[in-house]
Amino acid sequence: MSYIEKNNPQLSASRFGFMKKTWFKIAAAIAVVLIAVVGVFAWKTDNVLKKISDGGLLESLSRSIPGVNNDVKGESEGRINILLLGMRGVDLPGGGNLADTIMLASILPKENKVAMISIPRDLYVTVPGTGDRQKINAVHAYGEQKGEGQGMEDMKTAVSEVTGLPIHYAVRTNFAGFKQLIDAVGGIEVTLSQPFDESLQFNQEHVCDSFFNIPTGNVENKTVKYFSKTLQAYKTRIVATYPLCNAPQDTLECGGNFKLPAGKQTLNGDQALCFARSRYATSDFERAKRQQEIIQLVKDRLMSAGTLTDFSKVNGILDSLGDNVKTDMKSWEMKKMYEIYSGMVNPQIYRRVLENSEEGLLYNPPQGDAGYILLPIGDNYDKIRDMAKNIFTMPAQTDIKPKI
Repeated sequence: MSYIEKNNPQLSASRFGFMKKTWFKIAAAIAVVLIAVVGVFAWKTDNVLKKISDGGLLESLSRSIPGVNNDVKGESEGRINILLLGMRGVDLPGGGNLADTIMLASILPKENKVAMISIPRDLYVTVPGTGDRQKINAVHAYGEQKGEGQGMEDMKTAVSEVTGLPIHYAVRTNFAGFKQLIDAVGGIEVTLSQPFDESLQFNQEHVCDSFFNIPTGNVENKTVKYFSKTLQAYKTRIVATYPLCNAPQDTLECGGNFKLPAGKQTLNGDQALCFARSRYATSDFERAKRQQEIIQLVKDRLMSAGTLTDFSKVNGILDSLGDNVKTDMKSWEMKKMYEIYSGMVNPQIYRRVLENSEEGLLYNPPQGDAGYILLPIGDNYDKIRDMAKNIFTMPAQTDIKPKI
């Protein structure tokens, strides 16, 4: 305290009062900013939750009241099954509502175990509620024609029929949401033992439409089989011919020719999506194995402390959801699922991909009117259901690691 303040107590008290008021104002300003940030975050989170599921923040809070049952489906039985679906996106050309990725995640919280079972898009199934047989990737599209969200319900029914397991929840994301999510977590790191080259898939010709509008000079014939009484044999005739086109060069997905060098590298959203979708250079089965590894990489990034404590990353994750992700979980169920999974420390992962092999439990019959399809070995789902039930105790699939 200065000499003047010692000899002038009123001045000292006045200065102390000024300092108290100043610090109070600063603290109040900081508190207001924090409240505003938390409020905006809560509002944004609630809005996102309302977009991707039924129910919002208030319902989530009500489930936190002591005595209110907040078990998610399957939790009391010890096994929670969630269907994961990936697709191009509603109203986008190229089959926007077809399920490009079909994967069942099965969680044993108390045993710290998680299983992933990938189902190929060409598996031939009965469309729920009908006697019609179609490839399983079309079930979602048919369901959505009946109403928003019905596609997920029909896919749950179809996958339950195949695996013999109750499907408790479903989550679907489109390509845009996947890309934004990868970017929001800072990309994913992959190590390739050899260069990756997909030069066919993203530059293939299609039946001409408003998007594929550069003629190639080639055509696609639609044929039907008929029985010739004269020849007493089945014959095939052309009933329609469609011209084929390419898309404009500047609109080709993944640049038309997607390549990655060998070695360790970090993929951004666009690269990760192209890597996850590529199948012509390998196969649909190899792609499924690759997708399982990508999901594990994304999960590791999402669950890392650096992601969950970085507001900009959390904000980016919320932005990636919005209209790009849909689920039939309630908001409180999503919160509870996060708590369950975050409480599992380095869970043991079990992986299976259904494919056309003895171990993959599927076979490819001679091609008929339905084109290339896959059917269960034995023409029933018994072996697949046994695998799904006992995946946590049976030997690992020998070729589960993708070749590239």
